[in-house]
Amino acid sequence: MMRLNKYIAHYSTYSRREADQAILDGYVRIDGEVETNPAIQVDERNANVMISGNKIVPSDQFTVIVYNKPRGELVTKKDPQGRKTIYDSLAKQYRHYIPVGRLDFASEGLLLLTDASRVATALMTSKMERVYKIKIKGPVTEGMKIAMGEGLELEDASAGAHEHADAGPMSFAPFYAYQVQKDQGDYSILKVAIGEGQNRELRRFFAHFGAEIVDLKRLSFGGIELNNLPTGKVRFLERSEYSNLREFLDAVEKAEKQKQKNEKKAPRAEGKPEHKPSKTFTKDKAKAKAKPSNEPFSTNKYKPDSKFSKGGKK
Repeated sequence: MMRLNKYIAHYSTYSRREADQAILDGYVRIDGEVETNPAIQVDERNANVMISGNKIVPSDQFTVIVYNKPRGELVTKKDPQGRKTIYDSLAKQYRHYIPVGRLDFASEGLLLLTDASRVATALMTSKMERVYKIKIKGPVTEGMKIAMGEGLELEDASAGAHEHADAGPMSFAPFYAYQVQKDQGDYSILKVAIGEGQNRELRRFFAHFGAEIVDLKRLSFGGIELNNLPTGKVRFLERSEYSNLREFLDAVEKAEKQKQKNEKKAPRAEGKPEHKPSKTFTKDKAKAKAKPSNEPFSTNKYKPDSKFSKGGKK
């Protein structure tokens, strides 16, 4: 059994939010009857669900493309200010594809898009490694190196954020790996691997140390590489990349089912707060300084929980 809104998002191009709205607006029917409750359970194997007159047919088929996003494009359908978006450049056949995360207006590089919202959600919420090449103003300081290796907690992460973003706290997990490729005082070039995709995460991280990122390019996501794909061009995933991705999705679905099963067996006591380990970066952690590697750049330096990486198996 599966919630109706999740069922629609899982087996169509609708996002969860779009599914909720369609249900509430009366566009969804189950066995011919209008259903306005997004949380109602449906049998994903035998359900007869229609949205705007079109039947949703469960399928495991999906497509993922790699787009080498240039600077100066927004990852959105429309921009109120009339700025160029990725959909102005992509072919019409990809207009309904969902971007996996974001690259901001000034950033470039690998952007994954898919025609299946369930795939987009699984990728966006995963801890898959994202590898970037960045150029910052100024040197790479010891404080940066320690925070890259140990993580960082900020009460105010407004520095480096979008000008209209709300100020507030932000947690940065330890980087999976980093390599200082150039450190010339006035500017530095780094290659970094992280497992999160928070809004302007790297720009905020380095802004905390007074360093502005002037160039940012994503090179890979979960082992899917940009390689020599020209700027502004698209490619489909290779067979091996699809194989690894399917393994990952199977693992995600299996883990989700096991989680639901465990929750039914042992529900958490009402009102009891969930325990979360502290990730606060303190001066004491400076004793365990992260050491940059002089070896060729490789991910998983800090042994992240990465189930989908190049050459890896689940």
